[in-house]
Amino acid sequence: MEIRSLNDVSFGKISEAFMRAFKDYDIQINSEQLSIMLRRRGFVPHLSFAAFEGEDIVAFTLNGIGNFSGKLTAYDSGTGTVEEFRGRGLATEIFEFSIPYLKNSGIKQYLLEVLQHNSKAVSVYKKLGFEVRREFNYSFQKNENISFKHAASLPELVLKEIDLAFCRTGDVFWDFEPSWQNSFEAIDRKPDDFRILGAFSDEKFIGYCIIEMRSGDIPQIAVDRTYRRKGAASFLLRESLKFNQNDSIKVINTDIKCDSMTQFLKYLNINTKGKQFEMIREL
Repeated sequence: MEIRSLNDVSFGKISEAFMRAFKDYDIQINSEQLSIMLRRRGFVPHLSFAAFEGEDIVAFTLNGIGNFSGKLTAYDSGTGTVEEFRGRGLATEIFEFSIPYLKNSGIKQYLLEVLQHNSKAVSVYKKLGFEVRREFNYSFQKNENISFKHAASLPELVLKEIDLAFCRTGDVFWDFEPSWQNSFEAIDRKPDDFRILGAFSDEKFIGYCIIEMRSGDIPQIAVDRTYRRKGAASFLLRESLKFNQNDSIKVINTDIKCDSMTQFLKYLNINTKGKQFEMIREL
């Protein structure tokens, strides 16, 4: 068995290995959806690695590369092992093999997210030197089950499509820094996949909502604190759903310390389905 870079490996072979590794998971994605996901997460083949038996990928880590909290960062975009090769520590071997290559490329830290109930994986990451940075909720709901109870009460509230450059000025509305896959950098990797609605009251920019149309993912929604609890966020989300090509929405990686976001989603009947740890190791 050999561990090596995915630099010269076709996406078809990577996709096949991904499907085999995650065939027993509740949520399944196809090759096109995997391509979209990896593009958003900044996948870099020559800094991603896999264990091969012959020419077959039996375990892998797909790394995204970008900036996070001011540092050049590697992000675990997907780690998996084909069922019959599990229990051999291949994921750990691949990670340790990758470290010198990441360091030589100027990577300063490694970032990942892991389901909190996956205690085995959490334990392995802690042994590898990872520390919990934040805790996240992730939420899902069918479009028809979202409860929009009240109309917006702000005077002259107008919604219109805005571009990402303009949207970036809305970071002053944040209560927490978006996770890797929800960052402006991630969205900017394929902006045509998203629609952004801005909210304006008396022509003042007061909030925005971003939706990835094919998946129904809401990477960011934010409103100026002065204008909250007046229906602007609900209005933004309701109108954004008109662009949704999926039958449901996902709101992934909201900081559990942000009570305003948790209560907003609960108010709309967008239910929390689970929790994740965001973990970081300095390189």
